[in-house]
Parts: sequence; C-alpha cells; structure tokens
Amino acid sequence: MRIIGLTGGIAAGKSTVSKRWAEHGAVVVDADRLARDAVAPGSPGLARVAERFGSSVLAPDGSLDRPALGAIVFADVAARKDLEAITHPEVWRLAQLAFDAAAAADPEAIVVYDVPLLAEAQGSRPLRFDAVVVVDAPAAQRVERLVAHRGMSRTEAERRVAAQASDEERLALADEVVDATGALERTVASADEVWARIAS
Repeated sequence: MRIIGLTGGIAAGKSTVSKRWAEHGAVVVDADRLARDAVAPGSPGLARVAERFGSSVLAPDGSLDRPALGAIVFADVAARKDLEAITHPEVWRLAQLAFDAAAAADPEAIVVYDVPLLAEAQGSRPLRFDAVVVVDAPAAQRVERLVAHRGMSRTEAERRVAAQASDEERLALADEVVDATGALERTVASADEVWARIAS
C-alpha cells in the first residue's frame, strides 16, 4: 500500500482531484469527514470542545454548532490552535484505522489522504507519506471562488483563506503539484498527469 497526502487551500480544488483519482482506482480517505467524526455527538472530542469553548458551540440537539465554533476560531489564532490540539490527534487516529482497512482489503492499494490542513498539522502528524501532492491556486483566486460558489462575503472569504497556511508553506511540502489555476478541465488534466506519475 502507498499513501499519498493530498492538500491545498480552501477552494483550491482538492475535491475535484480526489474524485478524479477515485475514478482511477484510488482509495480516498477524507480528513474533513474524519474531523466531523472526531466531534460527533457523544464523542470525547466533542466533550473536550464544549469544555474549552463553552455550551454556545453546541446546537440544541447536542451536536456541534459549526458556524458558532467557526466564528470563534477563525477570528482568534489561539482559539484555533486549541481546537486543533483537540481534534488533530483524533483525526490521525481515525485516519490510521481507515488506512489499515484499505491495506487489509488490498495490499497494493493507493490511498489518497485528502487533508486540507496538512501544512498546519506538521507538528502533530505521526504519518509519513509516500508522496505529498498540493493542489495549487492563488489565494486571491480562492477568495473569488468562495464568494462566487459558496456565497461567502468577501470579508469572510478573505479571513478563511488568511487563517490557513500560506501558499508558500504548502508548496514547500510538495512532491507534486496539481495546477488548479484555470478552468475545471485544466485542473482535471493536471490531476491526470500527476496521477500517471505517482501511480506508476
């Protein structure tokens, strides 16, 4: 089994690339989904989040109120780091379980770990990847995509982008880069070129 780390800033196009690679036979493990599992109702992770941030981040049904938590952590670097210290280790644990399951099902599998915050989690990740692929689109372009396609205000979009690692920090990790600066077809073509190299 080989494990490929796939990362990129918000609205860079990671989902497009991971879906394309799944069509090529990759086993995709989505860190965002694992992050939701890590703070699911009744989980130790959610209890720790509520202990740190208060009951205001809980919805009436006891689940995590993501907009309320987001409003806190995207405006406060220290709060965001506290959240990451709670969630990152649990996400890595769940990821390892997914990798083990993929290896058991197919020892030759290529697992793509779609992980937006790879650069941010450098100090806490116990895993070594066989390759790291960065989906790259400039910050200004990603802001435009967030405004156009996700309905965010420009101020909120800029804040979300600024809260993540810089393009330079992500690219410093890259063994390969998918060019997502242009139209969707160009991103898919670049993804195919990179896949041909990493899957060979």
